[in-house]
Amino acid sequence: MSMLAAICVVAVLVSPTPGDRGSVITEENARPGAVDWQLTRVRPDADGFRSPWIEGYCSKQSVAAGESIDLMVSTDPPRPFTVEVFRMGYYGGLGARLMTTMGPLPGETQPVPEPGPKDVHECQWEPSASLTIPDEWVSGVYLGRLTTVPEAEDEPYWQSYVVFIVRDDRPADILFQCSDNTWQAYNRWPNDFSVYTHPKGNQGPWAAVSFDRPYGREAQFEGVVNDPLTFGSGEFLPFEFPLAYWLEQHGYDVTYCSNSDMLSPDRGLECKAFLSVGHDEYWDIRQFRSVEAMRDAGVDLLFLSGNSVCWVSPYSDSPDGRPNRVFFRGGPYGGDNHYAVNRERDHGPFPERGPDEGLLMGARNVEPVNGGGDWIITQPDHWIFEGTGVEAGDRIPGLIGWEYHGAPADLPGLEVVAGGTAWVGGVTPQQWTATIYPGPKGNFVFNAATIFWAQGLSSPPGHVLPWSHWSRPHGPDTRVQRITKNLLDRAIEGGD
Repeated sequence: MSMLAAICVVAVLVSPTPGDRGSVITEENARPGAVDWQLTRVRPDADGFRSPWIEGYCSKQSVAAGESIDLMVSTDPPRPFTVEVFRMGYYGGLGARLMTTMGPLPGETQPVPEPGPKDVHECQWEPSASLTIPDEWVSGVYLGRLTTVPEAEDEPYWQSYVVFIVRDDRPADILFQCSDNTWQAYNRWPNDFSVYTHPKGNQGPWAAVSFDRPYGREAQFEGVVNDPLTFGSGEFLPFEFPLAYWLEQHGYDVTYCSNSDMLSPDRGLECKAFLSVGHDEYWDIRQFRSVEAMRDAGVDLLFLSGNSVCWVSPYSDSPDGRPNRVFFRGGPYGGDNHYAVNRERDHGPFPERGPDEGLLMGARNVEPVNGGGDWIITQPDHWIFEGTGVEAGDRIPGLIGWEYHGAPADLPGLEVVAGGTAWVGGVTPQQWTATIYPGPKGNFVFNAATIFWAQGLSSPPGHVLPWSHWSRPHGPDTRVQRITKNLLDRAIEGGD
């Protein structure tokens, strides 16, 4: 028997003044925040990859106002449960706003799927609820907090999240692309199954992953991010939320999308700046061509990320025809660079070889690509450092990690604005570089060259600092904040 419960949520939002870009985010964040939105009681199973007591996933990565999204939830043992849906933002420093509550809903234990082709684990669970997105819900990252309802006074409750993105098509200053392909690539639900865990090896094309499964604990980052209170939220809370929180705190006109929303350039061409955020490793080749087209049309690109555009990840449909729900490692980006050639030699054959990502980002993926180090200024007179007071050689401690970029591309006007050494395993040196180069229409492409850039912007509720190879960032840093402001102001206002 299906558990489908159709729920339509109504909310009210004062419409912004036409042309008053930024008022959407400013007005949204003026609304009351939620004191209680984090997970309180979380229980991993013996293997540490999942929480079978309550877990779930959504039928789509992103959804627009007026569309519906299904929530698939399993409880073992069967228990009724509630869902509280929160939009993540600033909200006076609280970090989230409660949008709606559903339930109690009947819970049942749903089956763990048998492995399919390429070891894919693809759930076909019955929907527990269907949520129609009201027109008034502002684009953003939304977390649904799942909580079991105890059947006795002495029985504990358990919790986890589901995550989805509300997108829109309005013109905006900033397009924040969530790195949800990479969240899913590293997801090892139910028991050590990701693109990295196939018996043939962890770098080949043999494994596929599906968005039709819960996000388990991010245990693959043992020693980087290992916070069980992020269950079900992918990598958003550790790597991306500090940037979203900071942008909304300062009233930037930002809208959000998933990786799968970037298969054409249309959405990005409505915005002034495109942000690649956090750990943005897996891109369908259509994403690459879209962002390339945006640059060529004059959109500013900010890679506030590391290990980005590393692997071609071709999408395929779910068994019931929903698009872009499955992908695998189709081949390396890198063109004819030695690291791409070596990956083909050592881990292929692959069906695809992506172009040289350095010609888009300015700096490239390097091998080895993980380590930790300080972000060291090399060109203090560059406009991105205006108002920071930095001098050559100044360090922002621990900001390089978990992974980074280096090997600058040979592009006209490209400048290395920061660079230095990342220490692999804490002892083996590898060089990284942060770059900026001019686009064809007075725009620019900036590459911060680290997954950890957002750690220097804010420390919102529910956030735990990551660390990497015996190095860690220190949290909010006024220099990182001012550099980011300079970049965004130039993108939004224009200038030479």
